[in-house]
Amino acid sequence: MDYHTEAPPILRDFLTYHETIQGHSQKTVDEYFLDLRTFFRYIKIEKGLEPRSAELDEIPIDDVDLELVRSVTLSDVYAYMRYLSRDRVKHANAATPEYGLSASARARKIASIRSFYKYLTNKAKVLSENPMQDLDSPRLKKTLPKYLNLEESIRLLESVNGANKERDYCILTLFLNCGLRISELAGLNLTDVRGDQLRILGKGNKERIVYLNDACQSAIQDWLEVRGNSATIDKNALFITRRHTRITTDAIHYMVKKRLLAAGLDASQYSSHKLRHTAATLMLQNGVDVRTLQEVLGHDHLNTTQIYTHVDNEDLRTAARANPLSKVKRKSEKA
Repeated sequence: MDYHTEAPPILRDFLTYHETIQGHSQKTVDEYFLDLRTFFRYIKIEKGLEPRSAELDEIPIDDVDLELVRSVTLSDVYAYMRYLSRDRVKHANAATPEYGLSASARARKIASIRSFYKYLTNKAKVLSENPMQDLDSPRLKKTLPKYLNLEESIRLLESVNGANKERDYCILTLFLNCGLRISELAGLNLTDVRGDQLRILGKGNKERIVYLNDACQSAIQDWLEVRGNSATIDKNALFITRRHTRITTDAIHYMVKKRLLAAGLDASQYSSHKLRHTAATLMLQNGVDVRTLQEVLGHDHLNTTQIYTHVDNEDLRTAARANPLSKVKRKSEKA
C-alpha cells in the first residue's frame, strides 16, 4: 500500500504533513489513510456518487476533492458511525463474519476524521470553518490493565531456561523493569546501550532515555557475551535470532507466550504488552510518581499514564482505613 499513488491530492497532502512534519511512523500514516479511504468511500455512496449496490471496499477515491470534503456534515459522520457499529465486518477474511466495530475501533476512525478536518482548517487553510469541531467520539468502557504481580514476575524470570535463555531473559527483564513497547525492544541497537542508560526510539520517532538498574545491566551483559560478534544481516541489532537476523515483534510475542506457559502462567490472559503494564504498576506501587512514570513509558499525555494509578493503589487502602467508621462492625445478637 502506497498512499503517494493511491490517495487523491487533498488526502496525500494531509498524510505527507503527518509523516514529514509531525514525524508520525509509516504505520500510523497508513492507518490514517485506511480510515479516511473507507470513510470517503461511504460518503460517495451517501452523496449519490456511487450506487447503493456498490461494494464499499472496491470504490475508488481518486476523485475525492475539496468540494466533496466540504460537503460532509456531522450528520454524515454519525451515520457513518452507525454503519460501522452495525454493518461493518469486523474481520474481512473471517470464515464466519461478525459485524459491528468496537467503540475503540470507531473512536480511532473518528480521530482520523477529526485530525483531517483540523489540518484543512488550521494548516492548509482551505476551509474557513471546521465542520468537525464538535464531533464527539464514542464513549469508551474504561478497563483496568492486566498485569503480573511481583511473585508472578519473579516466577516468569526464574523459569527461563533452554535455548536462547540469555536473550529471552534479557528481553523479559527489560520489559518488566523498563516498561518498553514491543516495537521499541525489537528496534534496539547495540549503540543504544550506553552504560547505565538505554536510548529508545519510541512512537513518532521520539527519543527518550531510560536508566538501567543492576538487573538490566547484568542481563544485557550476559546476553552480549552470548551474542558476540555474530554475522548478522543488521549488524547493529541488539536482539537477534538463531539465524542471525534482527528479532521481530511477532517473534517476541511468540517467545513471551511460550515463557509464560513454561512459568505456569495463563498465556491467554497475558501478553508482551501486559509486561509493560506490569512494569508500570510495580513502579507506582513502589513509590514512583506518575509524572516520572510518564517519562519512563514515553507517554505523550499524562492521562494515558494515570490509568495505572487505579491499579492496586496502596493510597486507596490507606484512605479506606483512615475512615473513622472503618472499625465499626455489626454487634452480634445476644441470646
